[in-house]
Amino acid sequence: MVVLVTGANGQLGNAMRIVAEKSHNRYIFTDVCEVEGVDTTYLDITNANAVHKMVTENNVNIIVNCAAYTNVDAAETNEQLAESLNAIAPENLAKAAKEVGALLIHISTDYVFGKEVYNTPCKENQQGTPTGVYGLTKLHGEQRIIATGCNHVIIRTAWLYSEFGKNFCKTMMSLTATKPQLKVVFDQVGTPTYANDLAHAIAVILEKYDGSQTGIYHYSNEGVCSWYDFAKLIAQYNETTSCDITPCHSNEFPSPVKRPAYSVLDKTKIKEVFDIKIPYWTDSLKRCIHNLKQHQQK
Repeated sequence: MVVLVTGANGQLGNAMRIVAEKSHNRYIFTDVCEVEGVDTTYLDITNANAVHKMVTENNVNIIVNCAAYTNVDAAETNEQLAESLNAIAPENLAKAAKEVGALLIHISTDYVFGKEVYNTPCKENQQGTPTGVYGLTKLHGEQRIIATGCNHVIIRTAWLYSEFGKNFCKTMMSLTATKPQLKVVFDQVGTPTYANDLAHAIAVILEKYDGSQTGIYHYSNEGVCSWYDFAKLIAQYNETTSCDITPCHSNEFPSPVKRPAYSVLDKTKIKEVFDIKIPYWTDSLKRCIHNLKQHQQK
């Protein structure tokens, strides 16, 4: 099979590169940004003609869309750009997939939830109630994909981190190593997701998809924590516990958008349909930090 990966130089895209090394499939990694020493084909997914040409000329069987506008705060003043990348671009991919009979695996977010008050894990059929532009445009992307009628697997994920790019794990490793004190919010609860685990889940899906499993799914690591808990464990595994990390309320860090207070995702469906085993979040965090420290020592 020919697998087209968009946003290949982001966190999940880089994790997909690792998965591809052990795959018998042919992967085409695309992005609008080039990274020195990394094989990347240029593709602007907001350009419908370019998407169509890429998919048809390369006989693509599966599209994995890892590209998105993910700056939650900046999206509030860049709504047109966020809509273009998070809604129109996925529709372009979906239309191309529909034309050639390909499967589109699209990554969405827990930010499609948040406005309603709840304290039980969010299910796939729960109504989207985004609290800001980012979540709204990602919800629009889901809706546009579904409307095309293409074969699709939409995966909502949350709190993504990895060895690549900028993320909470790497930021906390740096801050706890250099700051005597830190405040981290404890009133936002969810589950971290290690990009490598999500990439492996995607690899399982693209092998097992048979045309009957189209729909929306949820994937994060197992378990529940607050950002404060997340930071505390990062410091523990990073051996930077001399930093005094204290819990605080979200309103101590003013933001143009209200973030979901509770966005734990119910993953029953993806586990049952694709027989996917999901690691516990602390085990995955330990693996990621081990990998990062190994890399630092080289």
